[in-house]
Amino acid sequence: MIELSRRGRVAVLTLNRPPVNAINDAMIDAIHSALHELAGHTDWSVLHVRSTQKIFAAGADLDLVQSWTDAPTPSLAFSAYIDRLQALYQRLVRLPQVTFCEIGGAAMGGGFELALSCDLRMAAADVKIGLPEVGLGLIPAAGGTQRLTRLCGRGVASRIILGGEAIDGRTAETLGMVEWSVPRPEIEERARTVTDHIATLPAAALQAVKQCILAATDDSDRGYHLERDLGGALLNGAETQELISAFLAKNSKPRQEKH
Repeated sequence: MIELSRRGRVAVLTLNRPPVNAINDAMIDAIHSALHELAGHTDWSVLHVRSTQKIFAAGADLDLVQSWTDAPTPSLAFSAYIDRLQALYQRLVRLPQVTFCEIGGAAMGGGFELALSCDLRMAAADVKIGLPEVGLGLIPAAGGTQRLTRLCGRGVASRIILGGEAIDGRTAETLGMVEWSVPRPEIEERARTVTDHIATLPAAALQAVKQCILAATDDSDRGYHLERDLGGALLNGAETQELISAFLAKNSKPRQEKH
């Protein structure tokens, strides 16, 4: 259902629940277990989320949806699932490490909400992406309305969510819903190249930048204070000092002696 592997400083979390990676309670538990295992280690700095299936993730499991409608109080059954899914996605958002989502197949509903909970997204140019819940009389309630609006603005979120529109990866990049769109045959290699590069960068700096970016969604000035305080803390660190010293040594002009 979930495969966890390592590639240097990159942790790879692979969705593998045939045929479409439908998200049910067992999958939520499996992802939590993988994150719990990773939490016991400090020697990784990037989480690469991907899929072995032709579909990246198709959203809620159909049997689960049926169980909501069959429940004595459907709203309570739905709310319990959403609480669990929101908690998982919020855990991904708050990971100190960089999170990267490789969307090599369709990402619809809760599947795209999973992608939205990551810091970075790369999609195959021809895959379908969307939040179609309004067509079922529902809403994308696992963070979709909030994260897509914050990421792309009210106009794009309204177009995608209110219209229940499914778009391709190329259009998603144009709208800012993903950061890269690439030909499908190239996505695995391109995603690996990006994540491997990020993993070479100083982990402490990556974590500090991530905190500052997350703070930018606040209405307060907290992000500016974080930039100052975390930047100063990094400057005190040996790794940053070594990198700056090497940079200065490489770029400093020789001093001319005065006669």
